[in-house]
Amino acid sequence: MKALPVRLDLDFVSEKPSDDQPSGSEIPDDVWEQFTRDTERDIRTSAPKEPSARARLVTERLREQDARGESPPGWRTGPAWQEMNGQAARRRKLWGFIGVPLAAAVALVALKPSLLPGDPFGTGESQAAEASPLPAESTAPTAAPGASDPETPTLDRPFAGSPALRWADGEAGIVLPEAKPVGAVPAGRVEQALKLTKKLLVGANLDPKTVRGARPEAALSVLDPKQPGLLDELDTGLRSPSRKHDPVTLFSRFDPDEVRPVGDVIKTRGRMTFKKGTQGGVAVRADYTFVYPVVQADGPTEVTRTIVRRVLDVELADPARYEVTSGRLLLMHYDQEIGNSSCFVNDGYLHPEFSSDASAGPSPSGPATDPYDRSRELERGDGGDCGTVTRT
Repeated sequence: MKALPVRLDLDFVSEKPSDDQPSGSEIPDDVWEQFTRDTERDIRTSAPKEPSARARLVTERLREQDARGESPPGWRTGPAWQEMNGQAARRRKLWGFIGVPLAAAVALVALKPSLLPGDPFGTGESQAAEASPLPAESTAPTAAPGASDPETPTLDRPFAGSPALRWADGEAGIVLPEAKPVGAVPAGRVEQALKLTKKLLVGANLDPKTVRGARPEAALSVLDPKQPGLLDELDTGLRSPSRKHDPVTLFSRFDPDEVRPVGDVIKTRGRMTFKKGTQGGVAVRADYTFVYPVVQADGPTEVTRTIVRRVLDVELADPARYEVTSGRLLLMHYDQEIGNSSCFVNDGYLHPEFSSDASAGPSPSGPATDPYDRSRELERGDGGDCGTVTRT
């Protein structure tokens, strides 16, 4: 069935100008005819059209299904549209959640561009290079560390201006070499000797209780009680320290009434080697330097540092051939070099010196040394000379 045409009756007030209109303003006939055709076409286009027979049938069927509650899914307000709208809403919520921290991050980077990876603006390049950790020391260095920026250490940055800033923290600086068989000594026995040596170093120099002046029980537990005279001498030094028996020759201890550590970090750097021992076992040499930042217990918050280098020779002997305690170390030799500590006081503690509190003791008479220089061998002597350090 075709749609019925709509008749358009157009009445115009006038198709031509009146006879009394001046001839100069007369509109040509062809222009009026074009105007008439265009106007009739526009009216016909905008006029309502009667729907086709198919459209009326579809509309009637949908009306009947809607009345029976049989509307197909997706019709008008069906679940498909609701689901799509829900997904769109969830996407909007997700991006809204991400957008808040993203905006905060952009603002933070704008305030501090050095937070960007690689520091593209170069604002924190020197700090990043300064703080980058050094690889573990596997061989003896050939020279002392280079000069550091002359920064004053603070409570927040106690290692500022020190080469130790790039050293490892505490136990992380004691990296054990790979254990390998030594002669008839299997690799497992070598590994045991290395671990015991590390335990001795940690207990003597890094244990918070030891550093704060307590008895170094953990370190003493590693040493062989059957070694003649060793533990007796160490006990004497801890009970009644003197110039001859001063426990600081093996243990890093500070008087808690005098100073206190700054933070929990002690910088550590060194290396460990091993070889065949003289007691049927494996001999281990440990060469490590420890850096301690401290402040006065009751006084200004001026930060100073004491640097202690220790060289130990220990051996895990063969209990089947020698009268030793299984799983304990023999302490064959130990030596130390201490930087920035009064060397005329032998009370069993290290005594850091502060620039704001000049020492009242004798003036140093020994040579000036760099306590961070690990390229040189320690000079063995009776410690009678008290030198100075070139930096702390």
